[in-house]
Amino acid sequence: MKLIRFGAPGAEKPGILMDNDIRKDCSAEFNDWDRRFFQNDGLDKLKTWIANHDGGAGLPDVPANERWGSCVARPGKLLCIGLNYSDHAKEAGMEEPKEPILFMKGTNTVVGPYDEVLIPRESQKTDWEVELGVVLGKDARYLGSPEEAAQYIAGYCISNDVSEREFQLERGGQWTKGKSCDTFNPLGPFLATSDEISNPQNLELTLDVNGSRMQSGSTKFMIFDVWTVVHYLSQFMTLEAGDVITTGTPPGVGMGQKPPTYLKDGDVMELTIEGLGRQRQVCRNAS
Repeated sequence: MKLIRFGAPGAEKPGILMDNDIRKDCSAEFNDWDRRFFQNDGLDKLKTWIANHDGGAGLPDVPANERWGSCVARPGKLLCIGLNYSDHAKEAGMEEPKEPILFMKGTNTVVGPYDEVLIPRESQKTDWEVELGVVLGKDARYLGSPEEAAQYIAGYCISNDVSEREFQLERGGQWTKGKSCDTFNPLGPFLATSDEISNPQNLELTLDVNGSRMQSGSTKFMIFDVWTVVHYLSQFMTLEAGDVITTGTPPGVGMGQKPPTYLKDGDVMELTIEGLGRQRQVCRNAS
């Protein structure tokens, strides 16, 4: 299944994406794709409900002009893994980490896949990062193995881990200031449930800026695969249903260009991950 959300910011409704990009409204039965939904066997209930509505064909259409929201509701936690691609570590001139590098973003950074990205006031170094997003399907605590972790993943989506490098690296403290600016995590356009993605460790990722290819990579170069990451994080905290983990970015970020190149007002980012669709954002200066 491919889960979507649609409607005005703060008033999104749940839906599904069918073949030929037909969007169907599921709000008659479900409130949202959120923690409560995932925690209460929502995916199984949704699958049964769709089957009882002619495979989804009998559900109401979503109007074509409806905004696409983030594919899941605002998560309880937005966890991020840094320096998780061997070729990106090489680009950055850094040793591969011995354990996953964890940081967090404000959950209010999550926006729709086609929403504008706001360049913060006084920013000179706003950067892009295409990443594979992982959504938790149920609470996970002290998991026994990476193999067990696979059972706790609801699905996958595109995440743009937008970052302000000066705020992140030059203004003291941890990375939070450079990662948590408004609109800094477009998510979607859809959540593909785990059964839709046969191997999350063999997906092509791309990111273009103004039509020029900046990032091109594959999840096969992850240092820590998605199951290892989920298992690892569960040893330190309870991962809750509906939480989102972004799993690192391949080479080609603006900071790594020669010379470094950053986003400016009017720039257009386009992101793809194999099997997970496409995002597009226009950058605007924050007012």
